[in-house]
Amino acid sequence: MNTGKNDRKENIQDGQYQRRVRYSGSYPKNYKEKYKELNPDKYRETREHILEKGGTPAGTHVPICVEEILHFLQIKPGQKGLDATLGYGGHSEKMLERLEHKGHLYATDVDTEEALKTVKRLAALGYGEEEFSLRIMNFSRIDELVTEVGPFDFILADLGVSSMQIDNPDRGFSYKTEGPLDLRMNQNTGIPASARLLQMDREEIEGMLTENSDEPYAAEIAKTLYSDMKGSVKPETTEQLRREIEKALSFLQGEEGKEAVKKSCARTFQALRIDVNREYEVLYQFLQKLPEALAPGGKIVFLTFHSGEDKLVKKAFREGFQNGIYSEIAKDVTRPSAEECIRNSRAHSTKMRWAVRK
Repeated sequence: MNTGKNDRKENIQDGQYQRRVRYSGSYPKNYKEKYKELNPDKYRETREHILEKGGTPAGTHVPICVEEILHFLQIKPGQKGLDATLGYGGHSEKMLERLEHKGHLYATDVDTEEALKTVKRLAALGYGEEEFSLRIMNFSRIDELVTEVGPFDFILADLGVSSMQIDNPDRGFSYKTEGPLDLRMNQNTGIPASARLLQMDREEIEGMLTENSDEPYAAEIAKTLYSDMKGSVKPETTEQLRREIEKALSFLQGEEGKEAVKKSCARTFQALRIDVNREYEVLYQFLQKLPEALAPGGKIVFLTFHSGEDKLVKKAFREGFQNGIYSEIAKDVTRPSAEECIRNSRAHSTKMRWAVRK
């Protein structure tokens, strides 16, 4: 266990101690102050305490539906698989365990920074290049990977946003923390959400909110946002956008009104994220290319987190089954157990669907 004296030690630079950022109160709230959570190898007790309380330590991600996924995939040593959305690598680690150092697991991801951290983490667990390979690419380009390595025996596509991205204010994924209004999965490509908003008119903003997140107050938010952007207000931070939503919904009163504003903020950020990253378009492309990416008898599992994604997956599976592409598909979604949702609050909205290639 680390002592308080060790906790107070600072990094040595040029022979001088550099103090860590300190925080007031019992627990850190600022992302950069959570140095214990962000260093789980050194502060393991802190990480385990947060997990026991049902939280997710900063800079990490708790994989969802692990047992359900492994039960369906029935991974065997010697097989070849793909984790189409690597993230923190929690699912990959469990799939590699089932391969027992035989066969190969490939992974794709567009977040270079987080993906390379995951490769190092898995390498430290004994999974090197001979059994695990990363490609920095969008999973919509799966056909390119198949041309290179051949079809897969199993594929997992977890469509959720990693907790590392949500928690880091520099990424702009959450209205709860101040940061640049970015929302890009890969900050080296495309334009941030702040710039994307300025390209849209009122009707486009309303349509985006309705189609991407079923926002009930889409018209009110679009009206306020577009009107203010025509003037001097150009939301460049998460806080500025949150204030615009609060302004648009100022007619909602009391505790119910406050709760409604929170939900509208979450839905607005979701809608923007989907738009900025073209998530529906790339998912559609992936689904179109998926049959050729699976070997005969190959299995595919999707984890979706909102109705738009789930509808696309459900439709593609049904059409594939009717056309003789898939021999079997999930008749209904599988959801995380109540126990898992207690342990991990971010699991509540998860839906799991699967299919088997004919």
